[in-house]
This record gives sequence, structure tokens and C-alpha cells, in this order.
Amino acid sequence: MDPDTAADFTVENVEKALHQLYYDPNIENKNLAQKWLMQAQVSPQAWQFCWVLLRPEKVPEIQYFGASALHTKISRYWGDIPAEQYDTLKTQLFSQIAHFASGSKIVLTRLCVALASLALNMMPEAWPGAVSEMVRMFQEEGGEVDGRARCLALLELLTVLPEEFQTSRLPQYRKGQVRGALGREWTAVYPLLQQLLRQPDSPPLVKARVLKCLSSWVLLDVPLNESEGLVEASFTALADPELFDTAVEAIVNTISQPDSQRYVNTLLKLVPQVLQLQEQLRDAVQNGDMETSHGICRIAVSLGENHSRALLEQVEHWQSFLALVNMIMFCTGIPGHYPVNETTSSLTLTFWYTLQDDIMSFEAEKQAIYLQVYRPVYFQLVDVLLHKAQFPTDEEYASWSSDEKEQFRIYRVDVSDTLMYVYEMLGAELLSNLYDKLGRVLTNTEPTTTWQHTEALLYGFQSIAETIDVNYSDVIPGLIGLIPRININNVQLADTVMFTIGALAEWLADHPVMLSSVLPLVLQALGNPDLSVSSVSTLKKICRECKYDLPPYAANIVAVSQEVLIKQIHKTSQCMWLMQALGFLLSALPVEEILRNLHSLITPYIQQLEKLAGETPNPSNKLAIIHILGLLSNLFTTLDITKPEEEPGENVVVVLQQVFALIQTVLSKWLNDSQVVEAVCAIFEKSVKTLLHDFAPMVSQLSEMLGQMYSTIPQASALDLTRQMVHIFASETNHFPPIKALFELVTSVTLTIFQQGRHSRFMVKFIPVCH
Repeated sequence: MDPDTAADFTVENVEKALHQLYYDPNIENKNLAQKWLMQAQVSPQAWQFCWVLLRPEKVPEIQYFGASALHTKISRYWGDIPAEQYDTLKTQLFSQIAHFASGSKIVLTRLCVALASLALNMMPEAWPGAVSEMVRMFQEEGGEVDGRARCLALLELLTVLPEEFQTSRLPQYRKGQVRGALGREWTAVYPLLQQLLRQPDSPPLVKARVLKCLSSWVLLDVPLNESEGLVEASFTALADPELFDTAVEAIVNTISQPDSQRYVNTLLKLVPQVLQLQEQLRDAVQNGDMETSHGICRIAVSLGENHSRALLEQVEHWQSFLALVNMIMFCTGIPGHYPVNETTSSLTLTFWYTLQDDIMSFEAEKQAIYLQVYRPVYFQLVDVLLHKAQFPTDEEYASWSSDEKEQFRIYRVDVSDTLMYVYEMLGAELLSNLYDKLGRVLTNTEPTTTWQHTEALLYGFQSIAETIDVNYSDVIPGLIGLIPRININNVQLADTVMFTIGALAEWLADHPVMLSSVLPLVLQALGNPDLSVSSVSTLKKICRECKYDLPPYAANIVAVSQEVLIKQIHKTSQCMWLMQALGFLLSALPVEEILRNLHSLITPYIQQLEKLAGETPNPSNKLAIIHILGLLSNLFTTLDITKPEEEPGENVVVVLQQVFALIQTVLSKWLNDSQVVEAVCAIFEKSVKTLLHDFAPMVSQLSEMLGQMYSTIPQASALDLTRQMVHIFASETNHFPPIKALFELVTSVTLTIFQQGRHSRFMVKFIPVCH
């Protein structure tokens, strides 16, 4: 089909294009056909061909296109339809729907959507009582269509009507009018749905459509008290496996509507109905029926999460709400490991945030009363969450897929966030509670205690200590004392021990006497590639927070770090973190020791770099060069040598000057490689930040090298470094000439780029240099 042949939008051509779209194996022909059909659908000729395409002898694909074209014309080109044709169009659509009631379901649905769009555009003035008329038309006897097919067609029409309203292109002022008119029509829909759902001889398919229809209408904010009977009937439908899923959706959608919290009396009637599902829930859990337990849990959580405030305030009904809370607790602690044996417990976590927020928002006296009831509940929640966060057996965990392991990791993060939040309610008593449990586990000589139990309790500590200031806590010294007693025979447990120590780094800074208890564990873990992330990140935190207390341990830390770097135990990113840790560590040492350790650390890399600089450039040695430059850059990132009582800068600059000569040699071969240039710029950017004016002896050399780099391949990283140089040294008379020359060169090169219309992103970097 040629998309330009707009004049040929005939029935025959449309049918040819549809055949091409569905059956032509050539993808280009399919795309051309689709483009042409889209034009046909919106053409004036669509009014002629759409009715012909709906004839009984046509195949469903062709009939479907006819129905879709009708919907497109009505919904998007309503203004083109003369008002005197509205009733004719309405009659034709009713007739087509009646015909297709016992025909193709997909065509019937499109015709219902078309009639729904017509109704929305005509309501309320041109078609008052539209929904009542639809109900009446389909309830009338007559024609060849049997009653059940007519009933299903009516339910389909009533279901798509609110859905079409949600996606309609009505102007905002019309939307308000039409929403009001639809809301008033609920009185025509409700009795029909109620009758069909409660009628003993209604087929399951009809009941399922009724429930779908209810789900659709509640999106229009139908008052909860006006759908009370239907919601009650939906609870009854939960006992029928064929209706279970649609009944769950109907109930959840109804009670999740924001407006429903106004109808407290109806909500109070719903609580016992939800509680009556507990037996069905327990049976489902016992029989491993995940779909049923998931659905019932959704209902309980939906009621609790959306209406906890309203239900909490009904003080005389506090016991029934507490029973609902305990039902949700059961859902949180549902047996099995997430996500392999169950996927329900994660649904409940937001509820616990909501309930806590609502309790804590009450004024002090009222809050105190609620806390008496709910603090024990939240302590129980902590036990449940820590149980759910436990790893499975090693054998079972090994059988999980990588996707399942990742989902479990994310689930544990969600549990951790919940524990952190719960701490706001439970406070220091929560830490004491965890400490007591951990103490009992570690002093228990019975073999029944698993590493998973120990790990989960530590994970609880870590979750809280990572974000909450625990410096005042009187249990942390005991915890630090317990850690060395843990029999670490598992990677997951070892990881959590590391992360827990890392989370307590700030506390260790205030209690440096305890460093000797945990630092040996961290240094030992550093040699295990399986503990790479946890051990390196923990050492980095300790070196950052406790650096002034680490000089007695510095030699050992540097020696172990050098050993693991030489053995290449860790991946690139962890090597970079390790260098940052060493930068923090060295910053607290006397100048002589900084220099000695710097030489010791850097010398092996300088030797490697010298060797690489002499080789012919290739992808392998490029990666090695970038890796070494990255290590040096990360070391200088955290190396703070500004000590008012000493003048170490000149000494450190000597080390840099040795590196500088080597870098110039490397650049002579790699000047055209943007990644190597970026790595070089990073080293000097960190060095300038660290040394500030002590960098002075190298200003002239670096200015010259920067100019050379920027002239060869203009790069944002070179502009960043130039900006720093200008900012720090331009005001100093003896450094002005090289800085001025660099600035002029960079300006000239950049302006040339702009004139050629290339790399507008440099403007963002260049303007700050000019300032």
C-alpha cells in the first residue's frame, strides 16, 4: 500500500492493507500498511467503509478494524459529527453491539468502547440518562440474541464506560460535568450488578464480569456506602476459585479509593469481613496456594494501609483493628523464603510505615495510650522481619537463580529500611533487645543455633547503625565485644560482620580503645576476594572516621593493603576505594611517615608505568595505564596533608614531580587517547585540590602540558583542571605568565570549536573558566 494514495481509502483497499499487515512476511510492507491504515482510520471516508467492514461475512480482523475506526472518529473527531446524526449513530451502534453480543469478543469490546465514547461526548445534555437507557435497551426481550449474551454485552459496555472516561480527550470543564453525570447514573448500575452477583443461577462468567464492572466504576469515586452491598457480595465470591482473582481486584479497588475514608461506618463493617478470611488464608498457606494467600493479604493490607488513621480513631473498636493488624503481621511473617516460596510479605511493609506515622502523629497523651498497645506489636514485627531476612540453608541458596538472589537482596534492603524506621518508635530499647538476643545466641552452646540466625541479628544492628546515631547507646561496647566471638564460617555472615563494623565506624572514632577488637578481623577479610566489597568499604570508613587513632596500626594496614593490591585480589573499583582508605590513613601521620609510605606505595606502580610507557600502545597496556593512573588519582583524592604546624607540601610535590616526568612520557604516546588524557587530568585535579598553593613548583610544567593536551584533543576534563589552575594561581604574580598563556590557548581552541559548530557541551565547562 502506498501511503500517499489517500484518495483510495475504499473498502477493497482497506481489506488489502489489512491482509498485508497480518500476513505479509516482509516487515517493510507491514510498516507501510500500518501507516496507510492509520491514515485511512482518520480519513472522512472512514464513515463509509467502517460499517461495511462490520458486516457478518467479514473476518474478525477486518471487523475489528471497522470498530476501531468508528471509535477513533467518535473520540478524536467529535466536532466533525453534525448534532442531527447523534441519534442515528447511537441506534447503529446499539444494533451492532446486539449483533456482536454472540460474535467476536474483541470486536464487541471495540464497539462498546465506541458507544461509550459517544455517550461521554453527548452526556449530560444531548443524552440524559445514557446509562439507564443502555441498561433498559439490553434488558428488553427481542431479536435473536439470547439473554445471557445480551447480559454479557451490557456488562462489557458498562465496564468500558468508566475506563473510556479515564482516557478520554474531553476538555477539563466537560470532564467535571460528565463525571458528575456518571456518578448519578450509579443508581441504575448498582441494582443490576447486585442482582446478578447474588442470583444463585448466575453463571460464573457473568459474576466475574459483574466484579470487573464494579472495579471499573469505583474509579469514578462512587461513594463507599453506595456500593456496600456489592462489596459484601464480593467477599462471598472469594470462596469460589473461579471468581477469586476478580473478587480480590474489586474489593481492593473499592477500599483503595481516596474518598472511601469518609465512610467510617462502612469501613467498620468491612473489618470483620476481612478477619473472617483468616481461616481461608491459613489453609492457603498450609497448602502452598500462593495465589490465594497473596490475594487475601492484598485485601487486608489495602484496608489497613488506606484507612489506618480512620480505624485507629474508632477507639471503641480498637480490638477489631488490632486483630486486623495481627492478621497483617501473619502476612508479613508468612512461612517460606521470599521470593522463592512466597511473594506476599513484601506487600505488607508499607503498612507498618503508615501505621507508625499515624500513631506518632497523635497528640502526646493520645499517642501514649496507643503506644502501650502497639509498641509490643512493633517489637514482634522486628522479630518477624529478622526471621524473614534470614538466608536459607547453603544448599537451598545455591539452587536459587541469580535473579532470585537479587530479588532477595532487594527484599533485605526493604526490611532494613523498615527496621530503621521502626527504631523511631522503639528507640534504644530496640538495640538492647537485639543485643540480648545476639548475646544468647553466641553464648548458647547448643548446635541448634544457625549462622543464619546470628547474621540476621547483626543485620538488624547494621540497619539501624548505618543511619541512626548510636553513639549514646550503652549496648554497642558489648556488641563490639561479641563480634570477635562469632564463628565466621560463611561468606554472607562474614559480609554482614564487615558491614556492621563499618556502620559503627563513627562510634569507634569516639571509642578508639575498641579498634583493636575489630581491626584484625577487617584486615584478615581484606585478603578474601569473596569479601571484597564489604571489607574494603569497611576499612575505608574506619580510615576516614578514625584516622587520628590509627597511627599505631598504620604500618600493618599499609602492609596488608599493599599485599592485596600486588596480588590483585580485588576488582578495579575496590582497588580505588582501598587507595582512598590509604589516603585517609596517611593524612594523620607525621610528614616523614607520609613520605616514606607514599614512596613505598607508589614505587611499584611507577616501575610498572615506566615499563608500560616504553611499550607500543595497545588495548591491553592502555587498560593497565588507566588503572595505575586511577590508583594514584584516588590516593590523592583523600590525602589531606594540610598541617598548620608543619610544611609538608614541598616534600609531597617532590613525589609528584617524579610522577609528572613519567606521565609526560606516557602522554607522548597516548596524547590522542581521550581516556588516558582524562585519567591524567584526574590525578592533577586531585593533587591541586590537596596541595593548593604548595603545588606552585609544578604550575609552569602542568600549564604547558595542559595546553598540549587541550590542543590535541579538547576535553571537558582538561577544562575542569584549567579552571582550578586559574582559580588558585592567576592572582599570583610569579605564576601569572604560564596561567595567562594557558588561558589564551584554551580560549583560542574553544572559540574555534564554537565557530565550527562542534561540541556545544564545552560551553558549559568553558564559561566558568572565563569567570
